[in-house]
Amino acid sequence: MKVVGQEINRVDALGKVTGEAKYTADLEPRDILHGKVVHSTIANGLVKSFDLSEALKVPGVVKIITCFDVPDIQFPTAGHPWSVEVKHQDIRDRKLLNQRVRLYGDDIAAVVAENEVAAAQAARLVKAEYEEYEPIVTVEAALKPGAAPLHPDIRSDNVIVHSHMTMGPSDFTYEEGRKKALEEYGEEGLVEIDETYDTPRISHCHIELPVSWAYVDTNGKATIVSSTQLPHIVRRVTAQALGIPVGKVRVIKPYIGGGFGNKQDVLYEPLNAFLSICVGGRAVRMEISREETISGTRTRHAIEGKCRGIVTRDGRILARQLEAFANNGAYASHGHAICANCGNVFKDLYRDRLGAEVDCWTVYTSSPTAGAMRGYGIPQADWFAECLTEDMAVAIDMDPCEFRLKNCVDDGFVDPANGISFHTYGLKECIKKGREYIRWDEKREAYKNQTGPVRRGVGMAVFIYKTGVYPISLETASSRITLNQDGSIQLSMGATEIGQGADTVFSQMAAETTGISLDRVYINSTQDTDVTPFDTGAYASRQTYVSGMACKKCAREFRHKVLEYAAYMLNHDVTDLSKTVYSDVVKEAAGKVRHVLGLTEQDEITWDMLDIADSQIVVTGGDPVLFDVAVVADTAFYSLDRSVHITAETTNQCRDNTFASGCCFVDVEVDMPLGLVTVKDIVNVHDSGILINPKTAAGQVHGGMSMSLGFGLSEELLVDEKTGKPLNNNLLDYKIPTAMDAPDLHVEFIQLDDPTGPYGNKALGEPPAIPVAPAIRNAILHATGVSMNTAPMTAQRLIGKFKEKGLI
Repeated sequence: MKVVGQEINRVDALGKVTGEAKYTADLEPRDILHGKVVHSTIANGLVKSFDLSEALKVPGVVKIITCFDVPDIQFPTAGHPWSVEVKHQDIRDRKLLNQRVRLYGDDIAAVVAENEVAAAQAARLVKAEYEEYEPIVTVEAALKPGAAPLHPDIRSDNVIVHSHMTMGPSDFTYEEGRKKALEEYGEEGLVEIDETYDTPRISHCHIELPVSWAYVDTNGKATIVSSTQLPHIVRRVTAQALGIPVGKVRVIKPYIGGGFGNKQDVLYEPLNAFLSICVGGRAVRMEISREETISGTRTRHAIEGKCRGIVTRDGRILARQLEAFANNGAYASHGHAICANCGNVFKDLYRDRLGAEVDCWTVYTSSPTAGAMRGYGIPQADWFAECLTEDMAVAIDMDPCEFRLKNCVDDGFVDPANGISFHTYGLKECIKKGREYIRWDEKREAYKNQTGPVRRGVGMAVFIYKTGVYPISLETASSRITLNQDGSIQLSMGATEIGQGADTVFSQMAAETTGISLDRVYINSTQDTDVTPFDTGAYASRQTYVSGMACKKCAREFRHKVLEYAAYMLNHDVTDLSKTVYSDVVKEAAGKVRHVLGLTEQDEITWDMLDIADSQIVVTGGDPVLFDVAVVADTAFYSLDRSVHITAETTNQCRDNTFASGCCFVDVEVDMPLGLVTVKDIVNVHDSGILINPKTAAGQVHGGMSMSLGFGLSEELLVDEKTGKPLNNNLLDYKIPTAMDAPDLHVEFIQLDDPTGPYGNKALGEPPAIPVAPAIRNAILHATGVSMNTAPMTAQRLIGKFKEKGLI
């Protein structure tokens, strides 16, 4: 491959570093109105009435819409492909504005004003009268017998879904496995671990806030410009929420300043469109504040994992069990998909000789709504599995790295539940490379028998991750390539660039397969549902795999059409507008082809005798060069004999999937009196198939590692259990790692050519955020002998544990 695999600069780099790239807020018209949401001041109850009198007196207020004014339509918000099967459709459990309040800060009204100050002032003056109920903030409270359901219209209790999964025999239970293990090995030959591991509610903290603006165009079409990961899904959901045809909605996605899954939900776009309709189609902007974003959009699920595991004294895992309880918050969003994904990967990660049993519950509570976040339930699954695995290894006094090598899944593993397979398998090689990098054996020995308040430790964690959502859900994507008059090409993808480098790798793919040089590939970075090919969007680490195949198929078809026209030119006198310019060039080229291939004047030159290399039409094999593709383009556009506008558009419905895998190794220093963990060295090693662009791939890993550092050590959105009120929904009190907290991040890759990927590639976007937190936890255990079962491992929690163990 000539272009794929090269470390080229990002195609959007210049625009972004110079500030020329246009984001949603940069494109607003000057006379735009401003929308502001009014939020509930209770966590559970019913809006009885409003007093708008003071709010309406604020100069500049145009209109105030309440929950009593919106369409009586409940709609879903999850960024999933729509299912034609009703039972598989996302849960429709919210309205544009909600009379039934289910979380502190629920959306109950909205103000439209001439300026942002007036909108904010009026929103503060809106008074609501409530019928207040007791908040149900925790999963424990929501599952209590007699707990009032938050959505009695769709559920008689607060369990969204409960699922049961097994690995091994379909009727396997952990208790049966335990019984068999005792019969075979006896109590003396076994160790059983029974622990509960907790993961926190986390905010995405993307730089660009959720922002959109909407207007009604002259044809009556609701048009939304939004910072979203999935413009085509926003279009469908907006139509559903407003009760209008999909064709009456248009969504435009400019450059986007991060999403990480939060913008894989439809947030305020439908309400924004409705507000515009309510003011006669004028443009209305809605930018959600940082405080609203942290607690009022989506979060990562806080999941409690009750885990058990049985292991033999010589290090064979016999059986494991997980009972996972996910706090989904007030609304379904992605519903049970995330907790189910968590449970599925927990059972897949290791080879249980007898079997594994998993039960997952996703539960409504009157707290911030959880949805998609980078890793989609697998960071939680990895925390559970890798804490349990480490604790088993320690209990039998076996090196944790050797223990994992002995028990990780085999090459060619196939998940029997869904058929997803390791088509290529680099996990053990990843472990070997990470082990060598961190000097594992040397440091495990050097850090033995430490004393004193400051200690060192090394830890590790492994992961596996699927690529895309097939066969659980639909995978479909389209691509379009158009020939420009100068021989360059215009590439249009429905897949979205959200900062991860998608536009760059799609450009490389198009250049690789068409033969057009990369400097002549122009990609449209803005998606517009009126003109952009359909794609479900940026999520599930799917785009280079699913959308990448659409790009490759389209590029093949395009190349074929260009070569067909080139063959036509070589077989005919160019008796048209181009004759005076190109006739001699084409005539000479035809002679070269016939000479090289031994053809007579009567033999037809066919398209498959030709190829495109570096934007030149060449004889198959690369020699000789005939003429530039620009000659074909100019002739095809302006020929008086045969004018053809060469374009190709194809759809890829992906019916395959594959596992990516890898590991993290970390060396930490623990200052026990301060409860301070310093990461001294860290490496992620990934098997993500062939890298389309190693430079952007490394950037992806660095970003994911940083997010997992926060997950492990500092980030948690806290909610008052009595009132449901968020306690730290701001960037002063919500602690994301800064440049001062981040160590040097190292990344290595194992590149194996996956046969299902369009260029041998597979998932990379989300995996880097998975293994770092449990690797740090395990390093702390090695350093201090203390098992930290709750993330984040804050100073307060660490000091409490060290005191409990008598270390300080």
